[in-house]
Amino acid sequence: MIQRITISPQQCQGTSIALTQPQVHYLVRVLRLKGGDRFIAQDGNTQQWLAALTSQPELAEIIETLAPLLLCSPAPPLRLIAAMPKGNSFDQVVRQTTELGVTHIYPVFSARSLLKPSDNKLARWQKIAEEAAEQSERLTVPSIFAPVRFQQCLEQADWTGLRYICVARSHSSSAQNPDLLTHLLEHLISADSLSVTLAIGPEGGWTPEEITVANHYHYKTTSLGSAILRAVTAPITALSLVTAARELLI
Repeated sequence: MIQRITISPQQCQGTSIALTQPQVHYLVRVLRLKGGDRFIAQDGNTQQWLAALTSQPELAEIIETLAPLLLCSPAPPLRLIAAMPKGNSFDQVVRQTTELGVTHIYPVFSARSLLKPSDNKLARWQKIAEEAAEQSERLTVPSIFAPVRFQQCLEQADWTGLRYICVARSHSSSAQNPDLLTHLLEHLISADSLSVTLAIGPEGGWTPEEITVANHYHYKTTSLGSAILRAVTAPITALSLVTAARELLI
């Protein structure tokens, strides 16, 4: 399988690609590619090129512009608002939701958040997203935003489409708040916009006050079923349901 890397548009210089030192290290030292060996470069925004290393490792030659992969063509926005779990668990959230096609990730502080990320976390998460997009052949790398308070995120957003806040079963009645899959199968076909925004809480879930605020901003209350999921598992489960529903209905 031909390997791929993510580049910035500024790296394209006519028929050549100027590689960064980390990219040279990855291609030459890790993958053991030599002059003439081919790889795919993608810009994280649907464009991709077949390229080959030259005798100068920091310079690659563009052989041809490739058509976007059919399975990875641009989809309607799929946004994730996620309260950050403890430790480095958010790394896993970024990696696996990228594989599932998330387009925007909004880390938020909630009343029960346990993580206070360092300043370099945002760059780390973006790098993880780029690597996950490369490995899963996703042409679009999700945008990851600086952490803010949950209510601030809702106040600043001006999104159309379906919006859901996922709650633990203790806050959810199956009669009043159908599970996420039921919501999606009912509303995706008739929705004016096919974009979906999901808000996933921390360990311990959202507080009643946070749920009320989300409802005020037109987020429907829903659940991910009867099981209690970890803060890392819940976003992956939710995005899997959206991906499956879209493939069935869109």
